[in-house]
Amino acid sequence: MNDFVITADSNSDLLDLYIKENNIGIIPHYYDLEGVTYGDEINLTPKEFYDKMREGKMPTTMASNPQVIRDTFQKYIDQGLDILHISFSSALSGGCSNVVSGARDICEENPGAKIIVVDTLNVSLGEGMFVMKAVQMKKEGKSIDDIASWLEKHKMEFCVRFTVDDLFHLQRGGRISKTTAIIGSMMSVKPILYVNEEGKLVALTSSRGRKKSLNTICNQMIESMGKFKDDKDMVCIAHGDALEDANYLAKLVKEALPHKEIIINTVSPSIGAHSGPGAIGLCFMGEKR
Repeated sequence: MNDFVITADSNSDLLDLYIKENNIGIIPHYYDLEGVTYGDEINLTPKEFYDKMREGKMPTTMASNPQVIRDTFQKYIDQGLDILHISFSSALSGGCSNVVSGARDICEENPGAKIIVVDTLNVSLGEGMFVMKAVQMKKEGKSIDDIASWLEKHKMEFCVRFTVDDLFHLQRGGRISKTTAIIGSMMSVKPILYVNEEGKLVALTSSRGRKKSLNTICNQMIESMGKFKDDKDMVCIAHGDALEDANYLAKLVKEALPHKEIIINTVSPSIGAHSGPGAIGLCFMGEKR
């Protein structure tokens, strides 16, 4: 049985140190801002990216590049490694389809090669938690097939709740109407959304005011955890250059669930282009999405 490598895409929002320490192969998703395409060698820092959005610059996004996918997979296959790829939701990007096609082509060209793609139907650190679970299971000696099977079986237990600070980014992406965005902004309404069983972003409820929205998603998380509430696993917080609010949410989580490990990281630009500065996501294990 071959050894295997775990790969993912940049939308998983994993910490750079974690990626390096665990040799995770990352396939970039891209974004275009002011005529410059970012994602490979050229990148903006999260602060630079979100400040440009605050200035009114509107980025566009692109899925992973088929040639980069092929080159990445071929590199590992040439080393005699099998590949477990963990993908951003197929319902929100063509990246997963690109990866599936690239994996099929590489396996056809390299008899004996093995590439398994897991469509997380999830986003940001919700996807990242799949990677972290896979890494943990690999360290425990589980096979690539055992890990892929477990992730598929428990896919709906990886949950995400999030809120945004500016409704107009959701409106621009077609998530809400322009009228709703205008009225909601005037009334300081903050929508609460989640990633559903189909891997799509769906409005759940709303709160008036920033702090109340953060309290709401924390309370919703606790209600949704069920049997996972007492587990010593992790809770992840992703933010669109809003560290103060992320730390406030982390404090709420720690007060309610002191035994949980909390991981905080920024939302990658290819997701942040749609959620905007100030977005806050809460990712956790729960009994239902």
